[in-house]
Amino acid sequence: MTAAEVLAELERRGETIGCAESLTGGALTARLIDVPGASRVVRGGIVAYASDIKAAVLAVPAERLATHGAVDPQVAAAMAQGVCRVLSCNWGVATTGVAGPEPSDGKPVGTAYIAVVRAGGEPVVRELHLGGDRAAIRSAVVEAAMNLVDAVLRAEDAR
Repeated sequence: MTAAEVLAELERRGETIGCAESLTGGALTARLIDVPGASRVVRGGIVAYASDIKAAVLAVPAERLATHGAVDPQVAAAMAQGVCRVLSCNWGVATTGVAGPEPSDGKPVGTAYIAVVRAGGEPVVRELHLGGDRAAIRSAVVEAAMNLVDAVLRAEDAR
């Protein structure tokens, strides 16, 4: 699903979305706001690149960050939940991972986690293992995040 399709679906529902980004550094939010009329649906984005910002702004548990690092499925889930709270949006999507060139937090380059959550709900988290250079990994994570938002929206409609 394209960004325009995701935004059209959210607008049809009367819902909003916010992004919490680490690995993608704002690229996911930019993809969404590139769509004309995005302001009707997109509440904003938070680039929480440093772990202390993840904890202070998005309420990611500091002990989780200290013991597991930022490249962790529960960190992605907490980021998505945190952005819903901070931006007062219906949906949150988060990205965290390692784009390289070196491993981070004991995780190899290309490891990423994406989380999507309806505010107050249970996050859906996907783990990715990607190849390529830094730019290719970041781009692939943006695409995967759009696909996960689409899948979660479709699954909710199917209920």
